[in-house]
Amino acid sequence: MKLQCDVEVVNRMLPTYGMKGRGKGARAVLSIGRHLDKTSQRTCIYLMICTAKDKVGSKYKLKENIEKFFTWFVEEGKATVRLKEPAVDVCLSKADANSLKNFLSAARLAHRGSENDTLPLSTLTPVRARDVEKPKKKLTIVSKKEYPLTSGFPYSLENLQVSYCKLARVDVRMLSLKCLRRLDLSNNHLKKLPAALGELGCLAELVLHNNHLEAFGAALCLSGLQRTLQSLDLSQNRLQALPAQFCQLRELVNLKLDYNRLARLPFHVGRLAKLRFLSAAHNRLPFLPADFRRLSLENLDLFGNPFEQPNPLDHTIRLSFPLTLQEMASRSVINLRIPYGPRLLPAHLCQDLELAKTCDCGRPCLSSYIQTAVGMNLHQVSHTVVLVDDMGGTEAPVQRHFCSLTCYSQFLDRSLQRSLR
Repeated sequence: MKLQCDVEVVNRMLPTYGMKGRGKGARAVLSIGRHLDKTSQRTCIYLMICTAKDKVGSKYKLKENIEKFFTWFVEEGKATVRLKEPAVDVCLSKADANSLKNFLSAARLAHRGSENDTLPLSTLTPVRARDVEKPKKKLTIVSKKEYPLTSGFPYSLENLQVSYCKLARVDVRMLSLKCLRRLDLSNNHLKKLPAALGELGCLAELVLHNNHLEAFGAALCLSGLQRTLQSLDLSQNRLQALPAQFCQLRELVNLKLDYNRLARLPFHVGRLAKLRFLSAAHNRLPFLPADFRRLSLENLDLFGNPFEQPNPLDHTIRLSFPLTLQEMASRSVINLRIPYGPRLLPAHLCQDLELAKTCDCGRPCLSSYIQTAVGMNLHQVSHTVVLVDDMGGTEAPVQRHFCSLTCYSQFLDRSLQRSLR
């Protein structure tokens, strides 16, 4: 039985002499195994602790020699084993919780004198230097020759950058790095992202700059990334659209979409309430979605998009007289806040409800509406705005929707009154 963790051996007699321990653990390998006691010429079970400074290891007898186990924080990978002779406390930390529990169980059996074959024992031999190195948390690979082909990635990585390696797909070994907080796969040849990427439960920053991505999968938007992802860089790819589910990534603070082929932004982009930095320069955006008005940004860059000149009189009418039964029912579901989901309604109806427009009067409309675009000063949604064009403008067209001719007429009347003032 072996365990890798941080260890501090505290002598309980030090306070008697007015001294105190170092108070800092060292990376170590703990082993439980049999060892020949040269004094008694008997084989006993010992605990051996090996560190970088003491690779040969220090041994402590276990049979009837453990005074107490302290396991209040075992779920956090912490525990203490108090030995009778010598009078020391073996303080363990930064251990895998399950491995620590198994190790403590083996130590408890050894203390009770269990000699049966079920007791997992190891050979008490000196360790290699790499076994007692501190867990590696950051790794940067910027060329193909540095890329590990035979060895895996350190399990403890929190920050991984793999760039300029011509990766055509995400290495499956990266998907097992459960501690990963930042993943940088910029400057590669990625075309698709695996859905398993959403299982990285700590991932807060994902950099995919300068790849060949043509889509950002809806499955990723509905994965655990909803709770963790704060920064996403999709600049310099081949994206033409983002899925409607993209706005489920509600922890996003920083989003980069520059130099793609986006013809539209996500319909419900206003749901990204925590978004503060948005750049979508040099795309193909003719206008912004109506929900864009709900954003509250610190910095916004939309330079280099072919925004159309808005005119409230230029409109698209998709009204039906009378309204279809489906349209009336859908509007009622939203107005009355009736719960719905794939277990209650067909998937395509759920998607229609998710993409419902909101009229100026506050009522919803789905497939029956009037659409137009109105100019909006981007300073209404952002403290700092990069100029939209070379002429120094900070206005961009934003979609507006109306549920009826009456609402559209009232909007035109208000627009006319403002223009006459």
